[in-house]
Amino acid sequence: MAARWVIFESLAGYRPQWLRADVVAGLTVWAVLVPEALAYASIAGVPPVVGLYAAVPSLVLYALAGSSRHLVVGPMSATAALSAAIVTPMAGADGGRYIALSAGLAIATGIVGLIAGAIRLGFVAAFISEPVLKGFIIGLALTIIIGQVPKLLGIPKHGGNFFEQAWGVLRHLGDAQWRTVVVGFVSLAIVLVVKRWLPLVPGSLLAVLIGIGAVAVFDLDERGVAIVGHIDAGLPALGLPDGLDVSNYIDLLGPAVGVLLIGFAEGLGAAKTYAAKAGYQIDANRELLGLGAANLGAGLASGMVVNGSLSKTAVNGSAGAKSQGSGLVVAALTVLTLLFLTGLFENLPEATLAGVVIAAVIELVDFTALRRLYRVWTQRLGGIYGKAARADFAAAVAAMIGVLLFDTLPGLLIGIGISMLLLVYRTSRPHVAPVVRSGTLWLDADRHPELTQRPDLVVVRVESGLFFANADYVRGRIEQLCTDRTRLVVLDAETSPSIDVTAAAMLADLRDDLGRRHIDFRIARSIGQFGDALGTAEAQATPVGLYPTVTAAVADLPAVDEHSDGTEPTR
Repeated sequence: MAARWVIFESLAGYRPQWLRADVVAGLTVWAVLVPEALAYASIAGVPPVVGLYAAVPSLVLYALAGSSRHLVVGPMSATAALSAAIVTPMAGADGGRYIALSAGLAIATGIVGLIAGAIRLGFVAAFISEPVLKGFIIGLALTIIIGQVPKLLGIPKHGGNFFEQAWGVLRHLGDAQWRTVVVGFVSLAIVLVVKRWLPLVPGSLLAVLIGIGAVAVFDLDERGVAIVGHIDAGLPALGLPDGLDVSNYIDLLGPAVGVLLIGFAEGLGAAKTYAAKAGYQIDANRELLGLGAANLGAGLASGMVVNGSLSKTAVNGSAGAKSQGSGLVVAALTVLTLLFLTGLFENLPEATLAGVVIAAVIELVDFTALRRLYRVWTQRLGGIYGKAARADFAAAVAAMIGVLLFDTLPGLLIGIGISMLLLVYRTSRPHVAPVVRSGTLWLDADRHPELTQRPDLVVVRVESGLFFANADYVRGRIEQLCTDRTRLVVLDAETSPSIDVTAAAMLADLRDDLGRRHIDFRIARSIGQFGDALGTAEAQATPVGLYPTVTAAVADLPAVDEHSDGTEPTR
């Protein structure tokens, strides 16, 4: 295993003929990254140049520690919004402390990521389900959009949750500045039209250049259009941010876990998507190390939190990138931007920056995905699980509403909590399906109403493992299926891969209770862990009869007179 923990694994096997493709891809990604990094820094509430500060070390350090050849790491909307939500109440009105805490959060996130990767916690991404992440992203995108609308219109921004901010926008619509509105909506239209019709052209950079040009030609900054203003040229100061002590970092460690989870989940999804296309594997633990190193570097370079970007990774892949060499090219070009081009971006209208942000996140408002989750329902599922049949939809909506009402991190935790609660509910009420014989097969009776069941026989399958949370429910359902004519109950254990001590004791008790009603109880086709655990749990008790097949379990059941009730005799 030690051989896998090598630096620049993403560049392993590099071929000279890849250089041209990586340089072209790097140029393409740079054209997208620079304006978006400026925009995402504004989401985080820090000066735009902080986004560029963060980009350089994150690109280099991810290439050093990560496992993806295509993933582009840098400032992103989700983690930027999380950063703002975490830092704002801690910093108050102190702008300098706000910037320092934003860098401190990146350092804390980096430390958490490195520790998580070192102790191999890559599996934790499985606890954020895709529906929860989808609902979270939709809520976050809506929150980001409403936060940028005041800049788009040139009106004051209101604080509070999504609905409070939306009400503030509605109240001040009459105060919108028409020049700012024109600049903002033209910029937004440019990005959207170019993305739709000229996908290979960096629409964000084009909109930025046109906005800067408009300010220079028409003196828009003198006519009420707000611009970014002074941007410090040169490379950032390196080291720990000023004014923070150990207690501040300790306070940031808890929120950093949430930032890491979101960044890891989004980045891992993008990395796996392009690894599958290129035919190589992603190591989730190395991704944690890569993300941790990237954030630690970003924080030590006066930057902000970063994570893997699906959109920029898509640009990277479509431009022909072969390795993280493209990311290193982007880093070098960003350094040149910091040294020589910051003055160019000082005249960038804030409305243009808002348009770039909105265009970047508007595609994340995927209500179609919510409709698809809602449609994952059938009458049969509804009958089995009730309201929990739409568990994925409920979890997604809970995460979305949680973000809109309570902010980003609470929204994520609400979504995860609802998802886990519904999972526990569904596993505590598994489907106990009566089955009926058809020739040599035993089929679900509810799905095959044309098949006739014997009145003296109950054969059931539990479509779940058996454990303490569902043992009583399963027992109750089996007892409900028994009638005064029942003489044999068979549990077909093929669909129950596992069992715990509580459930094993329940089966023994069920056998005894049914025995007092003169009903025999048997288990057929116990597999794997089920048979092993059942045998161990019953070592000191009279074992339940085990049979290799359901047919063998019912073989000694007397035939039923076919003229008495219409059933066929057992063969």
